[in-house]
Amino acid sequence: MELPKYILGDNTDLPNAIFVIHTEFPRFVINLEDDEVEWLEEFDQHDEKEIENEMENLIQEATAFYDREVSRYDEK
Repeated sequence: MELPKYILGDNTDLPNAIFVIHTEFPRFVINLEDDEVEWLEEFDQHDEKEIENEMENLIQEATAFYDREVSRYDEK
């Protein structure tokens, strides 16, 4: 199965949370309500430094994906 790079998710137990799931390395879930990130990978020291540098870009991409998806719903 081929997955898209980003997937939206929600859960009725957390009604204010908006989750974006990043399916490529480094895989993570971000809650856009509070920008909390849950990593689905384990990193070694080398990876941690690289991820630290890229984290801001990944969060910006996830937020832009969400904004794009919501705008497409509004167009319908």
